[in-house]
This record gives sequence, structure tokens and C-alpha cells, in this order.
Amino acid sequence: MLPLSFDVFRSAGFRFGLPVCLALSTLFLLEYAQYTLVTYQALLFTLPYVLFALVVLLSQPFNQGRTGLTALLMGVAYYFIQNYLQAPLSNNETKLIYVLLSALLPLNLLQIHILPDKRLHSRFGGYYLLFIVMQIAWSALVVNHFSHSDLDWLWDSYLFAIPSFSPMPIVLFLLSIAITLSSASTILKRNLGSDQTVFVSLLFSCMTFVLFQFSFISSTAFSIAALILLLNLVTCSHELAFVDQLTGIPGRRALETELKHLGRTYTLAMLDVDHFKKFNDTYGHKTGDDVLKLVAQIMKNTKGGAQVFRYGGEEFTIMYKGKEANECKAFLDDLRQEIAAYDLIIRDHSTRPDNAKKGEKMRKKEEKNNSTNVTVSIGIADSFPDHNPDNVLKAADQALYKAKQKGRNRVML
Repeated sequence: MLPLSFDVFRSAGFRFGLPVCLALSTLFLLEYAQYTLVTYQALLFTLPYVLFALVVLLSQPFNQGRTGLTALLMGVAYYFIQNYLQAPLSNNETKLIYVLLSALLPLNLLQIHILPDKRLHSRFGGYYLLFIVMQIAWSALVVNHFSHSDLDWLWDSYLFAIPSFSPMPIVLFLLSIAITLSSASTILKRNLGSDQTVFVSLLFSCMTFVLFQFSFISSTAFSIAALILLLNLVTCSHELAFVDQLTGIPGRRALETELKHLGRTYTLAMLDVDHFKKFNDTYGHKTGDDVLKLVAQIMKNTKGGAQVFRYGGEEFTIMYKGKEANECKAFLDDLRQEIAAYDLIIRDHSTRPDNAKKGEKMRKKEEKNNSTNVTVSIGIADSFPDHNPDNVLKAADQALYKAKQKGRNRVML
């Protein structure tokens, strides 16, 4: 069950809920944990550096460029917190650095949502590193110029805080909350692993600046954020390895892993989209991709405890553990009928408008004028008398071939 057990980690609910639960737990335990953390002060100080460096290094071979950029920003921010923000905030220079960092870090993290997913050692990565250096240089100039000036008018009029609540200026607190909520909505909308890394970093950096009066808050919050980023890397690399990127269901590697962990009783079914090559030639490959996505989405709802996989091309595999073929035939016949009854709207991808309203009007027009149906053929075999999964899969493929010979759009045992 290794590949499929990771499905929960890929869900938008988990990617949003885990960091929120950890943040709330940290808030609840922070006041009591301060006394315990003193014992591990040296380790806690170093841990975020180690973890963020590990995330940056692993993000490159795993092709997770946005995650690497996020970890780099967090590592740089942590460095400035530890080296320039350990003096009281009543000091003008310290307060300026605190304000600049608490404003620039969320804005830089937010923009990662829209940046291309490029590696740090690419040309884009070089430009982005230069962009960070320029911001640091500009901030240094600002601090150097204003640190000896009388800035009471700025603190009293625009960047005032409520000390009993937080040393963070109210306007920056509201900005951080708005940016963090915006990032959270991005997770729930498109559910990408890189979106979680940005949200996690925004959430825990915001917590750090809001609760800056607590000892060890930066080390604790940034360590938790780095650990979640590492977990995110693992789940994203798993997704690349085991999940078919087009259809969103487990791919052939996941199937091969599952075949090694079957009991004595199981059923395998091979499903093939009928006349798919002709469909592709007639309507184009993008429409062919739409067909595969549609079939995969309907297959996800197959009853009887089915596990579905994309085998390759227009072929899919369905697995039933603990069931014989006769028990599964009715479920698969229902699946076949549901796919055949679905009206697929044929869209001209070459003329799709960028404007959302125009696109909606065009879709309604297409729904009225241009729809078709696809059918599938299914072959089934179970583990009796041969318990070898490879042989059972071949038998299911032979049954599929018979279904094709007998006219397609049918289920064959």
C-alpha cells in the first residue's frame, strides 16, 4: 500500500490543515516550552540552518524550484533575525530592520506562487539571487541612512503597535494576515506542493514576527516550517514517481509496487478506450488528453473497493483485493455504462479565448452543438488458479483483447 497511502498527504485539506494544526499547537505550548528549550539552545539555534540547507539541496534533483527558493528566503531571513534582531526593539536600528524584514519577507514569499518552477542553478535562479541581494543592499542603505534619525513620527503615526498584543506594527500585521490568507486560498484552489511551502513559510514567519517577544520563537517556528518543507519534498517526489501527471491517478510504477503486496485472492482488470487512435486523429491530441482525464475521473468512483491505475497510453488497470472476478464484473459493467453515457463536449483548443467570460459563452455554445461519447472495453481475470500477478495481468489483457474482437464496449471474463 506504499504508493496509495500517500494520497492523504497530497490532498489540499492536509496541505492546509497540517501547518495550521502545528501552528496552533506551537501557540498553545510556547509559553510552557520556553523553559525546556533552554537546555537545547545551541541545537535549536543551528537546526533551521541545517534543515533549510537540506531543503535547498534536495529541491534541485527533485525539480522543486519554488520550494528551493522558499527555503532560501527563509534561511536568509533566519540569519538576519539571529544576527541583527537580538537587541531590544527600542533601538532605532533594530526596529528598522525588524520592520523591513517583516514587510519584505511576506511579499517575497507571496510572489513565489507566480514564479516559474526553475532550479536555483539555472539562469533564472541566478537572476533571482541577484534580486535578493539587491533588496538586502537597498535595506542596508535605508537602515544606514535612517538609523540615527528621529523616527518617532513614523512609529507614532504609521507603524504604531499595541505592545500588550505584539511588537509588530498593526499595518504590517494586517498585511501579513492578508498575504497568508491569500496563499491559503491558492492551496485550496490548485493544490500544488509548492503552494504549501509558501503558505507554511508565510504562516510561521508571521507567527515569529507577531510573537517576537517570546524567547526561541524564531528558532522554533522556522524549524517547524523547515520540517514541513522537507515532508513536502518527500510527498512531491513521491507524486512525481508514482502519480500519472496527466490523469492524476497512480501510474504504472505504483501498480508494479502494489502487485508485490497482494494476497491470494484478488482480481485485475484491464480497461482500454475504444478507437482512441481514430479519436485522436479526428479531434487532436489535446482532446485525446481530455478523454483520458475523463475516463480516469469516472474510474475513481468505481464501486467495490477498486484501486485504479494508468497502465500506459489509453490503457488503465483496476485492482480488487480480496474479490474474485465474478464479484467484480457488475461493478465494472456499471463503470463501462457510465463512461458510455457521458456526453463529452468537443472543444476547439486552438481557438480558446483568454477571456474567462468569452470562454464561458463558447463552452455553452459548444455544449449545444458539438458533443460525442466514448466507450471502453474491459477484460477481467482473478488469481485462481494462478496466483502470479504477472500472469493474472496477462490473462486480463487477453480477456480485453477478446472484448475488442467481439465488438468493443463490453466486459469479458
